[in-house]
Amino acid sequence: MEETKSVDTRAISERLESVRERIEQACQRAGRRADEVTLVAVSKTFPLEVIEAGYAVGLRHFGENRARELRDKAKQHPGRVNGGDLDWHMIGHLQRNKAKFVARHADVFECLDSPRLAKELDKRAAKNDRVMPCLVQVNIAGADQKYGLPPDETHDYLDHLTQYEHLDVRGLMAMAAFAEDPEDVRPQFRQMRELFETYNATGNSTVSMDTLSLGMSNDFEVAIEEGSTMIRLGSALFGPRDYD
Repeated sequence: MEETKSVDTRAISERLESVRERIEQACQRAGRRADEVTLVAVSKTFPLEVIEAGYAVGLRHFGENRARELRDKAKQHPGRVNGGDLDWHMIGHLQRNKAKFVARHADVFECLDSPRLAKELDKRAAKNDRVMPCLVQVNIAGADQKYGLPPDETHDYLDHLTQYEHLDVRGLMAMAAFAEDPEDVRPQFRQMRELFETYNATGNSTVSMDTLSLGMSNDFEVAIEEGSTMIRLGSALFGPRDYD
């Protein structure tokens, strides 16, 4: 059995402080309040010890991209849906046969992108006697990204989701194309904000547009300036990943 590497809690704390300062500055430039932005720490591939260190310095939202890994970590440190005091976000593509893990253990599912997946997740949420908070994933980057809806199909899909009583659709999520200069993807963030702001959810009990999840470690400041209410940061908080 491999020995667990020691976790540098101080380094995580210092990175978090730096990130919070950058969030504050981006919000000031945009005329927004920093408390309008939720920080999701992307903990995929990191061991639970790293997550516990992040929790110890104040992080309360964690993102995983594999359903079984989320399940295993959430069993050790439960999310709010299971009586805990943190939120587990599923931020990766979900195969329908693994929807049961998300329905049991995820507090938020950010990658809803097909009618078949919506139907399965609604069924699994019903079996767990819950309403599943979800975001619809949009493929704003085009051919460079495999998953997510085409932008021009997003509003019709949101209309389709109104039939599901066990899904609580709260907004949109997207990953911009990778760019050395974050300014290069500002137009993609603006397009997402337009999609987000122009959908009319008035009078709809299952779709409410209050969350726009945009921005990762390399581009989150531009995303905030363009209206993101939720950012997903991994390396900016935990350092580089070891994929061995």
